[in-house]
Amino acid sequence: MPLSTAGILSSSSAASNRSRNKARYRTKAVSSEVDESLFGDIKSPAQGQSDSPIVLLRDKHTLQKTLTALGLDRKPETIQLITRDMVRELIIPTEDPSGESLIISPEEFQRVKWASHALTREELEARDQAFKKEKEAVMDAVMTRKKIMKQKEMVWNNNKKLSDLEEVAKERAQNLLQRANKLQMEQEEELKDMSKIILNAKCHAIRDAQILEKQQIQKELDTEEKRLDQMMEVERQKSIQRQEELDRKRREERIRGRRQIVEQMEKNQEERSLLAEQREQEKEQMLEYMEQLQEEDLKDMEQRQQQKLKMQAEIKRINDENQKQKAELLAQEKLADQMVMEFTKKKMAREAEFEAEQERIRREKEKEIARLRAMQEKAQDYQAEQDALRAKRNQEVADREWRRKEKENAQKKMETEAELRKSRLEQVAFKEHALAVQVQRDRDEFERILRAQREQIEKERLEEEKKATGRLQHANELRRQVRENQQKQVQNRIATFEEGRRLKEEAQKRRERIDDIKRKKLEELRATGLPEKYCIEAERKANILPATSVN
Repeated sequence: MPLSTAGILSSSSAASNRSRNKARYRTKAVSSEVDESLFGDIKSPAQGQSDSPIVLLRDKHTLQKTLTALGLDRKPETIQLITRDMVRELIIPTEDPSGESLIISPEEFQRVKWASHALTREELEARDQAFKKEKEAVMDAVMTRKKIMKQKEMVWNNNKKLSDLEEVAKERAQNLLQRANKLQMEQEEELKDMSKIILNAKCHAIRDAQILEKQQIQKELDTEEKRLDQMMEVERQKSIQRQEELDRKRREERIRGRRQIVEQMEKNQEERSLLAEQREQEKEQMLEYMEQLQEEDLKDMEQRQQQKLKMQAEIKRINDENQKQKAELLAQEKLADQMVMEFTKKKMAREAEFEAEQERIRREKEKEIARLRAMQEKAQDYQAEQDALRAKRNQEVADREWRRKEKENAQKKMETEAELRKSRLEQVAFKEHALAVQVQRDRDEFERILRAQREQIEKERLEEEKKATGRLQHANELRRQVRENQQKQVQNRIATFEEGRRLKEEAQKRRERIDDIKRKKLEELRATGLPEKYCIEAERKANILPATSVN
């Protein structure tokens, strides 16, 4: 209500929420409708005193008394409204701003509230279901009324006097009704049991026939499978023979190719160039010289093998020589070391002897000098000292020269031995390099031949796989055709069997109709009062006497 403090607070809070959450708009209802009763009507005081639940308050004094009675005549209340850009203090109004307050009854308020309520999906579905049920109830009532009207119409039609055509139509309808009743009587349990017994017997007969037919078909399929197996076996044997012949030809071609490759390997570049120029001519002569080429290839292969054996023997000999040279070199080095040691020892011994001799000579000279000094006395002391110094210097010079020469001789000998060792090592390295180059050439040639053979084998394998795939596809195609033929035969037999079964059923129905006619005739015969034994004989002749009616 407009004068309600809670309503004002809720409206102001809703306004602030809308100002803060403008982007969070949510649809409440698809359409918008307003009840006109919320706006009220301008009525006279006499109308205001009527029984209408809507009352308009126009008197301000009456409104003031009402506010005083409700306890709302006090200091105005304020609320704080916080928005994005400001904070405002709003005064809660204590009187109707428009002066046109509307007071409605609780029933009208509930009606307006219910009309303004936005229905959910479940409520809409419930309303639709209720509407459908109501519609179905109306339709049921309509159909019931139509049936009642039709029954009344039928009663009226039955009671009125019919014309000739209507009598004929009525009689025809009664006959149809009797036939329908007869057909309905055939649906009784006893007749159904009898039909079930007959159908069971028919089913047994059909099942036996189907079993026999299936056995016959299986037998024919086994025979056909055996025939196909034999055909496949014959074809497999032929393919094996063809494959063996093809393998033999391929082996011969590989042998010829290998021989040609070996022949091409042994020819030099000049022969290859000549061979490239004469290839067109040699192709025509290839068949004539094939045997000769085979013999030459065999000889070449033998020579090649002998060369390989010789080369292996040569390699072995070179290796033995290298080992021998290494052993000799080690022995020579060892001997040279021994000689150097012996030379060093001898040199040291000579130097020791020389020093001992020099020491002896020096002592003798000293003795001689002492003697000369004693003999020549003071006059000859100076000359004797000079002679001794000169002799000593000469001896030292001779010793140094001798040691230098010995050192040069030893150095030259060592250099000569080093040069010999270096030349031997170079010879060995050269032989090893030449041998490695030859081995590498042989290995490259062997790998080239092996690679060519592998490529040829891979090519043959791919061709074989392609042919095997073709054979498999051909076999699958044959099997598919056989299966299709078998399915066609089975379908034809099933169609023939269905046709026979249909003819048999028609004959059975015809037989039953004839038996029914005969049974009716026998009943009519009994109705004439003929003795029972004749009737039984007639039934026996008609071949329709039940097993339980012999007595």
